[in-house]
Amino acid sequence: MGIKYWEFEDAPLKEKLKKVNVKDVATVFFDNETEAYRFSVLLLEVKKRGSLRLKDVPALIPIATAKRYLDYAVQIGLLKHEDSAYSLTDRYTKPLRNIATYIKAWMDSPAEEDLSIEFTAARTDKQEKRGGKQKLGEAQPDGKATQM
Repeated sequence: MGIKYWEFEDAPLKEKLKKVNVKDVATVFFDNETEAYRFSVLLLEVKKRGSLRLKDVPALIPIATAKRYLDYAVQIGLLKHEDSAYSLTDRYTKPLRNIATYIKAWMDSPAEEDLSIEFTAARTDKQEKRGGKQKLGEAQPDGKATQM
């Protein structure tokens, strides 16, 4: 996600709100121009039709790609998926604002945190090499060192 916070500060946001477009929405989520374009096409189709089924996806976007983008839009809260159709929803704005509030509160908090307690199931040791070329002088699994 490429949220550029300075674009959404008070003054720039007021200017952006005078002329809103789908490109600004898509570029928040995708840095790649092609991905942003495809996402924009799908969002516009949903907006025009009210809801969009996979069989009604424009021909210029493959069905599998459209499903991936539409499911991503559901995950972030822009769309909802009910009765095998995607439609707009307004669940997006409040969670993002709440995330920003939570992050700000965490930044201001002086509390010390112990990550080993918070992430008890996380692997903290370094993973062993699982294959690939052996470096010269390294021991092989059978205990023999490679020739130099």
